Amino acid sequence: MTGSQPPKQNAHYSTDPARTPPPGQSAPLADLVEARLADAELSEPAKALLKEALGDGETQGTSPGGRIYLDSVSVTGFRGIGPRTWLNLSPRPGVTLVVGRNGSGKSSIAEGIETAFTGTNMRWQGQDAMRTSNWRNLHDGAKPEIEVKLAIEGDTGRSTLTRTWNGEDFGDTSGELKRPGHGRIALDQVDWKQALTDYRPFLSYVDLGRMISGKPSQMYDAIATILGLGHLSAADGRLQRQEKELNDAVKAAKEEVPELKEALYALEDDDRAIQALVAIDTTGCPDFEALEALVAGLPVADDGLLAELRAAVDLQGPDVEQVGEAVDRLREALAGVEDVRMTGAEDALQRADLLERALDHSNRHPDEEVCPVCGADRVLDAAWAASASAQISVLRQEAKAAEDARTELRSATRAVHNLIQKPRRVPAALTDPWDAWLACQTISDPSELASRAYETAVTLADACAAVKENAVRELEKRDERWRQLVTRLASWVQSSRAAQESKPRLTHIKKARAWLKALTSELREQRMEGFAGHSQRIWQRLRQESNIDLKTVSLQGSEKAVVRKLVMDVSVDGENASALSVMSQGEQHSLALSLFLPRAANVDSPFGFVVIDDPVQSMDPAKVNGLAQVLHELGEHRQVVVFTHDTRLQRAFTSQELPVAVFEVERGESSKVKVRSVTDPVRQAIDDARALASTADLPEAARTHVLPSLCRIALENAFIEAAWIRHHRFGGPEHVLQAAVTHADKLMKVAALALFGDIERTDEVYRELRDRCGPRAVDLLKQCQSGAHATGARITDPHRFVDEIQDLAQKVRKPEATK
Repeated sequence: MTGSQPPKQNAHYSTDPARTPPPGQSAPLADLVEARLADAELSEPAKALLKEALGDGETQGTSPGGRIYLDSVSVTGFRGIGPRTWLNLSPRPGVTLVVGRNGSGKSSIAEGIETAFTGTNMRWQGQDAMRTSNWRNLHDGAKPEIEVKLAIEGDTGRSTLTRTWNGEDFGDTSGELKRPGHGRIALDQVDWKQALTDYRPFLSYVDLGRMISGKPSQMYDAIATILGLGHLSAADGRLQRQEKELNDAVKAAKEEVPELKEALYALEDDDRAIQALVAIDTTGCPDFEALEALVAGLPVADDGLLAELRAAVDLQGPDVEQVGEAVDRLREALAGVEDVRMTGAEDALQRADLLERALDHSNRHPDEEVCPVCGADRVLDAAWAASASAQISVLRQEAKAAEDARTELRSATRAVHNLIQKPRRVPAALTDPWDAWLACQTISDPSELASRAYETAVTLADACAAVKENAVRELEKRDERWRQLVTRLASWVQSSRAAQESKPRLTHIKKARAWLKALTSELREQRMEGFAGHSQRIWQRLRQESNIDLKTVSLQGSEKAVVRKLVMDVSVDGENASALSVMSQGEQHSLALSLFLPRAANVDSPFGFVVIDDPVQSMDPAKVNGLAQVLHELGEHRQVVVFTHDTRLQRAFTSQELPVAVFEVERGESSKVKVRSVTDPVRQAIDDARALASTADLPEAARTHVLPSLCRIALENAFIEAAWIRHHRFGGPEHVLQAAVTHADKLMKVAALALFGDIERTDEVYRELRDRCGPRAVDLLKQCQSGAHATGARITDPHRFVDEIQDLAQKVRKPEATK
């Protein structure tokens, strides 16, 4: 087809063959792990950690869903392709060969598919920047673009993967996936990045070399990846990172304790530091509540020096001014009492008091007839009582000033006493002055109280001020040191508490990792056994006549081990040897294919296709036939697209009667690349002959020479194909047949090789051909031979002649098994 032809629209397809795991493969890894985890004897927290690490409930990129097949690819302005070129494929299991000479542009298509998916190209890794910079086509100024149509299992329409560039830098690229019913999303949001690493579906000639020529650890990693356990390794990596973070936190908190305690010991005269030390050394785990209270500055029960200092700072001594005012009032009251003492008011007060006492006595002893003072009879009678009461009333009015003075004195005395209070805690330095102040509360004599109270209060107030000042300075000094330490203590409390609380999670992580490690080891062994068996089966097909036998393929070490390697044990004629030391280049590439292809067939791979570029180089003919068998077997489960310039691979499929679709890539001027479908060499020659026969006014020379020559090519290809088919049916060394084909330089020799397997039996060809295909077959063969002579062949009806040649070619290319 031409580069301008649009892609075809394929009908809905069936992918049942790809659903069946290839021989030796187990169930998909995800299903197996899910089942094993459900039955595991693990705690629910450990299972939850594993599910999280394995991606359960994790927000990932959009998954493409079912298995992915290639429907078509178009390339514009990329590498060796200028104007847009299309390659249409059948999106189902099977083998497709894309053939063409070197420089035709076929590898550009292969690299375009890989680049579309990955944004890079493994073939350019490690290459000089000058070489990798020439990625744009030199003959076409159009914007480079790669478009791959995808058939995704379960979708009714086609998805489109588009890769574009924003500038001259190859890395300045972006990809987009448009999927029916899902819209457009950036390619880096599609959940196949890990799958592209684990089940890489692209293989170039350079990759073959790297697979077997890398460092031992690189070869190990390549095979470990092929086993499809990358998902488990990634999960373990996530758990390991969590474990390391928690372990580091626990370790950091533990390592800080000695220095923190040393700093606290330096404040041993600060009760807060002592309490912090006690809380840190609490049996089991630190007393975080006590530590957090200290950090927050909350009050704590404390009878030590710090509490005494705080008490001294908080202590309130006597208010000297208030005491002075109370003492002044007391002294004024004393003066008032003194002023009324020598006046009539005082006498009246005393007389009133006397009469009140006499009247009170008389009231208590009404029957007494004699005066208790003078002894006179019947003096304190009722008349006297009435007269005394009247006198008392008069005298009280006269004595009010004296009474008021006495009342004020009592009140002033109580006021001074009320100012004397005892605090809850008295600092030791204030014990004596405070006792002296408290003693004033027991003084009943107002005069003495007035003389001692103020003096004692002043002394106590001065002492309190001095003690408070010293306490404030000491507390400020201590608080500054504590403040410098409390920030560090707060940080440690936070990290240590988090570390302590994480210990159960750390235990669950360790158990989860142990379970995952055991499962990975078990699955690696199982899968390695299946992988090795698959590789050996492939090698048996590819080795053909090689005397090297691949005995075992194994991995030594682990993914995280410093020393790890891939071990390939082979034997040469029964003698053990190192694989790479005894294998030829072709055998090494065959071995690399044996290691790579099982990955493409992995049941866990979301890719239903594998793209292989130039796998035939350095292979002898026998191995090419084996490769065709291997690719055919792979094609029963995968869409296999092989790009090659070597015509032997196409012939190997045809000669072994293996189904294959063939496309030919041709490069024209200015990087105009065309892709056309090729049925087979016989059909191609017949089509060319038929086209010539249909030419109007066909020249005589074309009728007598060119037309029979084209038909001769068709018969030669048919006989060669028959020779290879006969060889594969009856067996025999490949190199012997290849040498015979090379020496069969005449049509009769090629016919003898096809009919008898012997190029020397040319004299028997006509008879055998007549027996198998009838007399007309001999005439047609002779006419094709005559076309090469000067006289040419006499062909009266060109169309009938081409039809008869086509019929004869179909008969001879399928020899009977009994012949």
